[in-house]
Formats: sequence, structure tokens, C-alpha cells
Amino acid sequence: MDDLPARFADFLEQIATTVRSVTVDRAAGWARMVALGIVATVLVMMAVWFILVGLVRLLSTWIAVKYLYAIIGGLFVIAGALLWSRRTPKETS
Repeated sequence: MDDLPARFADFLEQIATTVRSVTVDRAAGWARMVALGIVATVLVMMAVWFILVGLVRLLSTWIAVKYLYAIIGGLFVIAGALLWSRRTPKETS
């Protein structure tokens, strides 16, 4: 009976550790992944933007700007049409 308070305290500590590992540690891991995903997405978007700006400036030395905008706009329309055709339609009941 003298060991009962120590065993009870160890039992409560074990339960608290288990609950923490199931809830707080997982939530912290997900929060970390979401934050890194947002940072990676922003960096990729910035890289794409800089590449497009550089490409337009490079091509504008050889092609007139109004034709260059028409070509780039056409490429975006084609890419959008391709993505639109590959979408999954909503199922209606």
C-alpha cells in the first residue's frame, strides 16, 4: 500500500504522455507540414513568375511585343483548354 501513490502518479503521467503523443504531437506535425507547403508553393509561384517575365523580355528582342503577347496568350488558352478537358465532371444523381 505504500507504493500506491507513486504507481498512481506514474499511471497518470503515462496517460498524459499518451494523450499528448496522440493529439498535440500530430497536430504540430501537420502544422509544420502545412507551413512548409505554403512556403514551397510561394517559392514555386515566384520562380514561375520570374521565368515568365524573363522569357517575355528575352523573346521581345526578336518578336514584336503585340505578336509575343498573342503567342503567349494562345499558349495559355491551349493549356487552359487541355486542363479543362481533363477535369473530372461532377456526378449528378
